[in-house]
Amino acid sequence: MKKITTATLLLVAIVICCVLWWKNGMSPVNFANKKSVVFVVQKGSGLKEIASKLEEAKLIKNRIIFFLYTRIGKFEGKIQAGDFRLNPSMGVEEIARNLTHGTLDVWITVTEGKRATEIAEILKEKIPTYNSSWINILVSNEGYLFPDTYLISKDTNIKIVIDRMRNNFEQKYSEINTHNSKLAKAQVVVLASLIEREAITNAEKPIIAGILLNRLNAGIALQVDATIQYAKGQNIVTKKWWEPVTVQEYKNVISPYNTYLQPGLPPGPISNPGLEALHAAANPSNTDYFYYMHDKNGKIRYAKTLREHNENIQKYGF
Repeated sequence: MKKITTATLLLVAIVICCVLWWKNGMSPVNFANKKSVVFVVQKGSGLKEIASKLEEAKLIKNRIIFFLYTRIGKFEGKIQAGDFRLNPSMGVEEIARNLTHGTLDVWITVTEGKRATEIAEILKEKIPTYNSSWINILVSNEGYLFPDTYLISKDTNIKIVIDRMRNNFEQKYSEINTHNSKLAKAQVVVLASLIEREAITNAEKPIIAGILLNRLNAGIALQVDATIQYAKGQNIVTKKWWEPVTVQEYKNVISPYNTYLQPGLPPGPISNPGLEALHAAANPSNTDYFYYMHDKNGKIRYAKTLREHNENIQKYGF
């Protein structure tokens, strides 16, 4: 009986110690210290790493308790990467919840071929500080807003956004071999913006680049539908960009960007091209083709002469 009582008392003591240990570890480091610090969770950080860094920053008392709590509370898969404003007066539960939704940043993804006004729509939806003055600044940087995924502060300004995207563009552009290109950098960007909108696959891009350069060198109008789509802008009814072009619009859309009416490259980029399109513009395929079209299934059909091109149109249709 004495042995049972001793064992029971020991078990009770262990339970009490565990409860106190847990309660203490869950409590704030300093109830009175409400001075905020920015805590950064890097993309790909594991829970153990985050817990250790919180302890090192003196934002939690015990990394093991934080680790166990977030596992038990199923917070682990919800913790975001980014910057968080935390302070030592927060308990473990509050910190864990903040890490799932209290980030100071937001992830913004810009895919290849978006025009500046489309990027403006993305920023408007994601960034609280966005205002309508941003559109003109974005448009003035058309072609150089490199498509990528960016972690951007929610209280950012347009200068920071432009700098991030243009610096990314410059870095990526420096990786491209432009030594054999006869085009100036600005021309490469314009050509790449056409290629990005016209090609469906990366494999097509160098060939389309070669075709467009063949037409330029021969003094033939480029006749790129995407330039008319750019000139048309957004459909006021559907609110969509890049609407299909009709045969009538080849002549009816009066714009310096209409490459059916205006010879040579358009006056500026029509989209923001990615790395593959930029590489294709600077390193086009050597081809005898002068024409291309995509059939109903999206497969590209090339032609050397107008007659062959018209035969492809008749055979494969649009």
